[in-house]
Amino acid sequence: MKSPDLVGIDDIAVERWILALGLEARAPLRFERVGNGRSNLTYLVTDAAGTRWVLRRPPVGPLLPSAHDVKREHRILSALDPTAVPTPGVLAFTDDPDVTDAPLMLMTFVDGMVVDEVSVAQALSPEARARLGLTLARTLARVHEVDLKETGLDTLASHGPYAARQIRRWRRQWEGSRTREVPAVDALADRLEAAVPEQRELTLVHGDYHLLNVIASESGDEIRAVLDWELCTLGDPLADLGALLAYWPRPGDLGEGPFPAPRLQGFPTRAELAGCYAAETGRDISALPFWHALGLWKIAIIGEGVRRRALDTGRGTGHDDPDLLATDLLPGLIRQAELVADEAGL
Repeated sequence: MKSPDLVGIDDIAVERWILALGLEARAPLRFERVGNGRSNLTYLVTDAAGTRWVLRRPPVGPLLPSAHDVKREHRILSALDPTAVPTPGVLAFTDDPDVTDAPLMLMTFVDGMVVDEVSVAQALSPEARARLGLTLARTLARVHEVDLKETGLDTLASHGPYAARQIRRWRRQWEGSRTREVPAVDALADRLEAAVPEQRELTLVHGDYHLLNVIASESGDEIRAVLDWELCTLGDPLADLGALLAYWPRPGDLGEGPFPAPRLQGFPTRAELAGCYAAETGRDISALPFWHALGLWKIAIIGEGVRRRALDTGRGTGHDDPDLLATDLLPGLIRQAELVADEAGL
């Protein structure tokens, strides 16, 4: 009998699919939702022998165009498998309607620590937090070293100017997801559009690189897997660094960030993260404030998209945060972005 409590997958049909893949999986399989559910939905799969795998699928409910493309994420992860970028191994993909109502990807299970709750970060020593932050910056450098032609990822996205493309895209996302009028969002977009820096190189861009999207060792000195590649594209590498800073709140910031853990003692400052990345890559990061402000603006819009899905589908659907509608981070993120832009003279 299909489990009525398992949102997003038909466990009976998916079990049948996995057992036929030749992975030596032993029935019965147990499925468990993991993660915070604000991106593609993730499930831990465990067989009767205790072997584990991970499943991914898009969120339940209406989606914005181009968002949560699991088939594309499958392509990216498969291409990255032989590179120096740590990723989970891809085992299978299906969009067979007899198995699933949305694309499904099965991956290897990577053991380690995911800092997706403040309590996880609190359990680390200040020294481990410091190592973890700097390892995060060094691993980002590996992402930007990927040879696009060798991996076949040179056709992943447009080679045109990335910043302008991002502003256009996220303006459309804002129009498609807004739940109220916030003139400051459009005003900041105009300001960013007028301050676009010259693009000097084209690299792989993760598109959502931050502390919650990696699996790390508990010592903080190793990133074992970079996760959530659904927003990956081609563009300016500083976009990823700016996004990392946008997800890295510090004491004194205006409003609350989406994840407060980096405020804890020991985590590097944003300047230390940027300095570590610059030393690792040799890149000129003088345009970083633009990308930091753009990152904050994008996070605010992403949050509005999650809010829109919660309003459209209602609470209790299994993919939204029960407290989401009472927790509005958008005004604080936009104020912080304005401050970053002010200090940089944008």
